[in-house]
Amino acid sequence: MYFVTGTDTDCGKTLVSAALLRAAAEQLPGCTKTLGIKPVASGCRLTASGLRNPDAELLMAHASCALPYHRVNPLAFEPAIAPHIAAARSGVDISPEAILALLDRDAMDAADFCLLEGAGGWRLPLGQGRFMPELVQALELPVILVVGMKLGCLNHAMLAQEAIRADGLKIAGWVANRVDAHMACFEENLQTLREVMDSPCLGVIPHLADADPKAAAACLDLSLLKQPLK
Repeated sequence: MYFVTGTDTDCGKTLVSAALLRAAAEQLPGCTKTLGIKPVASGCRLTASGLRNPDAELLMAHASCALPYHRVNPLAFEPAIAPHIAAARSGVDISPEAILALLDRDAMDAADFCLLEGAGGWRLPLGQGRFMPELVQALELPVILVVGMKLGCLNHAMLAQEAIRADGLKIAGWVANRVDAHMACFEENLQTLREVMDSPCLGVIPHLADADPKAAAACLDLSLLKQPLK
């Protein structure tokens, strides 16, 4: 079980999370049950069945374990704003304890490979002075960091690594996702990341115009995860 975070918003966390689910089923022996969870999401659309978030739906599409939507994304908010602001406007508690109470722990434990995808970057506020890393600490999850490859990514990646360490958690691996097709000195920046990051690079995803998880999964090597299952 892993927590997927990113260097910032729009770095490709959901693309990588969906790709990780596909890669786990394809690459890891004995991995038949994959599950992706999006505990908190804002920017949802209102449907006849309730609020729906495209990130959560993408995880559902690429996981083998079928759960009702509310079990995949238990806290959904319509405005495309910071989740703690949306929650405060709605009068909803999104403290770490509240999120924990809504997670389907039985389904998560039963999966061979389970991912929880965060929102925004690592230090996501949950309101009242609480932050998303507290949830990760409570679950004792290793972290997979998605690095959005663009100008500034070196600083963002190193700061994220320092923050995750400072919170007493481990980075199981990182994924370079080329969000800027025209990024200058891409290879040089990638090499610098390989030198400064303490965990293995699980893959380098090229710029994908259609953000296809199947194509992204082909770029990943999950054999580099020390404890790939459970």
